Amino acid sequence: MPNILILGGTTEASALAHAIAATGLRAVLSYAGRVATPRAQPVPVRIGGFGGVACLAAYLRTHAVTHLVDATHPFAAQMSANAVAAAAATGVPLIALTRPAWTPVAGDMWHPVPDLDGAVAALSGERRRVMLALGRMHVAMFAAQPQHHYLLRFVDPPTRIPPLPDHHLVVDRGPFTVDGDTALLRTHAIDLVVCKNAGGTGAAAKLAAARALAVPVIMIDRPVLPERAQTADVATVLRWIGHDADRGV
Repeated sequence: MPNILILGGTTEASALAHAIAATGLRAVLSYAGRVATPRAQPVPVRIGGFGGVACLAAYLRTHAVTHLVDATHPFAAQMSANAVAAAAATGVPLIALTRPAWTPVAGDMWHPVPDLDGAVAALSGERRRVMLALGRMHVAMFAAQPQHHYLLRFVDPPTRIPPLPDHHLVVDRGPFTVDGDTALLRTHAIDLVVCKNAGGTGAAAKLAAARALAVPVIMIDRPVLPERAQTADVATVLRWIGHDADRGV
């Protein structure tokens, strides 16, 4: 019987967990542990990192995992690379469940940058009111551009005050609405948004709001990941698991 490890933390991972639970297959959903109160799931959950490729490979062997699904965030580059390497080392089949990247439409004013360093550099110059739609992990990098007023939105209250001299913090959990994000940008007079090209629908409202208000967006490109099988469709993952199970993998 398949025994599936889902590397999660995304809406897609939760959707897959529910779909797998409905089939009665065995699965564990693994969180990195960056959210204090993750949503309840219908399959067993583990929280915390694995400690690198060797430790993830050891977990796959010890727990007799037959299928590995990488449903982490598109910017979890290290975890995704580790998953590819651990799958290769153990012979455990791997597929990535990942959302398609966003693409600009008429009215968008996107300024693409290759990475977070590029986003920080793009903020040089005069003072602006900037929404940092990046979560809490990378906020400290933007202290290098202290002249701006920053609007931050975190899922959980921070344990430490963000190291930005002029900021306003909103604690809220998506999915967000276009009306809500439009009101947020208006209320805080935001004139620039910085975000990662995460894709999906849960975080796309800010882009529609920026479009409606003619607010430019600094869009951080996705990292380059090792070659792997991938899909954006939960049903495809289920078929993949069933196909491999039929072959006795």
